[in-house]
Amino acid sequence: MSMRENIANGMLFTDMCEGLPEERLRGKELMYDFNHTRPSEIEKRLELIRAMFGKVGANAWIEPPLHFAYGSNIFIGENFFANVNLTIIDDNHVTIGNDVLIAPNVTFTATGHPVHPELKKTGLKYAFPITIGDNVWIGSNAVINPGVTIGENSVIGSGSVVTRDIPPNVVAAGVPCKVIRAITDRDREFYFRDLRV
Repeated sequence: MSMRENIANGMLFTDMCEGLPEERLRGKELMYDFNHTRPSEIEKRLELIRAMFGKVGANAWIEPPLHFAYGSNIFIGENFFANVNLTIIDDNHVTIGNDVLIAPNVTFTATGHPVHPELKKTGLKYAFPITIGDNVWIGSNAVINPGVTIGENSVIGSGSVVTRDIPPNVVAAGVPCKVIRAITDRDREFYFRDLRV
């Protein structure tokens, strides 16, 4: 099997062959240009957003700085917004749906390393895809780990570490992240604690 097949199948791999270093370098050059744009260079930022990623829907916006491994393994839907310091380690696919909101300092890491020291020191790693459903909101400083799926309409609380799948239509938070409650009609009436819309 090729190294790219190992990555796709969740097997251990190294990323120093098969054109992977060159692909990373291409992405990082685009990322550098994006992170060094001036706030007034809106069209340039939009062009770079379209060039950096595997796919980007209409009305996507990201506030710099942004960090990723490749960029080409990231697939973003329509009406996406990410605040500052978004980090995506995309050795495998990271797929983000439509109408997703990302708060500051959020990390997606599709990649991990074996725990045993003998395996870890080899530099081998594994990667599993991450999938974010439509209309998800991820709070500040959340970490989304390898292989996680977050269901549509769900909200991930600030500071959460998401190690397992989160179902649709819930509020989830914590370390590790767990479902706190369902999203209900009360949430249509109250936008924050007891403050009415």
